[in-house]
Amino acid sequence: MNILKKAMAGALVTAASMAGAWADSGDPIKIPVNEWTGQHISAHITGTLLQKAGYTVEYVTAGAVPQFAAIAQGDLHAQPEVWTNNVGDIYPKAVESGDIVVLGSLGLSPQEGWIYPPYMNEKCPGLPSYQALYDCAQAFAAADTFPKGRLITYPADWGTRSKDVVAQIDVPFEPVAGGSEGAMIAELKSAVASGQPILMMFWQPHWLFAELDFDWVAWDPAEGECIEESGQSRGSACGFQQASIDKIVNKDFAAKWPGAYKLLDVLSIDNATMNALMLEVDNKGRDLEEVVAEWVAGNEATWRPWIEAAMAARS
Repeated sequence: MNILKKAMAGALVTAASMAGAWADSGDPIKIPVNEWTGQHISAHITGTLLQKAGYTVEYVTAGAVPQFAAIAQGDLHAQPEVWTNNVGDIYPKAVESGDIVVLGSLGLSPQEGWIYPPYMNEKCPGLPSYQALYDCAQAFAAADTFPKGRLITYPADWGTRSKDVVAQIDVPFEPVAGGSEGAMIAELKSAVASGQPILMMFWQPHWLFAELDFDWVAWDPAEGECIEESGQSRGSACGFQQASIDKIVNKDFAAKWPGAYKLLDVLSIDNATMNALMLEVDNKGRDLEEVVAEWVAGNEATWRPWIEAAMAARS
């Protein structure tokens, strides 16, 4: 009987120890949710797996640039999808100071730049070279921009990158901020359906490229990394620095939630996965949380090792 009691006590101690190891801090991990569907998906995959590992998760709506001050200050904790060429001034300073810790790539292979429907190649000879835009800006004009072409840029709170490049290279286009990702997509689809001209700053991975064909404006090759902020001019314009897509956490994250830190460190999402999930949400109109839950249910072989790595980091 004493042996049984000792065994039961030992089991309880072991269970309690494991529970403690799994608990880390009991505070909720706050994950920012930005303005585009792909980030919603990466945030909810991350949050769902953290919940499976025993953590409490809160999703907090935050702008793509304003979020970095909150992460640096510890008001938000972990962001799985940061496009590193659209980060504003606070982010690099916070990384340099150590207030934000970069865990490395999420696994996506991104591209950003100006896209247009292939039928515009006939209306603007010389495309895809950006040099063609100087001579056929009117082919892209709208009533409110004529004689300048109309360039739809990212929403205003995503930064001013396209506007800055237009100013540097003096291309005769008027930058017009898109209202949201959804509004930009609706305008692209409407233009394509009616054969109208359109030039827009956009990105991939994105489900749109699985449904419609677009060409990308081509830029001059850069020597090394493209520097958007200065030094571009007609005849020497690299366009846009191509991002990496990184995972970041607040400086105190690893100490407060070591298992969660490890899970985020090993978590990876590729373009094929992201495009397929975005297609379900944005194109087929399905509920995002339902789509994420379906992916999690069908891909345990993918994420189970991440949970096991988190468990090992806690023990």
